[in-house]
Amino acid sequence: MDETPPHPAVGLDDVTHQRVRLGVLVMLAEIPECAFATLRTELRLTDGNLNRHVQVLVDAGLVTLTKGYEGNRPRTWVKLTREGRRALRAELSALEQLTARLKAADLDDHPS
Repeated sequence: MDETPPHPAVGLDDVTHQRVRLGVLVMLAEIPECAFATLRTELRLTDGNLNRHVQVLVDAGLVTLTKGYEGNRPRTWVKLTREGRRALRAELSALEQLTARLKAADLDDHPS
């Protein structure tokens, strides 16, 4: 069996690497809990689009949802789980490794 380390792209996870889901995870890493409406506004999504992506993250165990009220308005809050933090760190590590490889390749010096 080949003992060469895999290319860093292999470390990218299909669940976390998607643009919207990565944005959700990063926002949730910055604050302890976020209202669904805030995620929707900040990431410029529709309710349905964000709901679908959040559900993928919930199913993967990366975030949890809490429903309640703020005043008499229903609200949904989204929170990053411990597994979500781990997945985000792994994703960022893979991206950093890819970036390092590109810097080492010095793309500006290669002819097109």
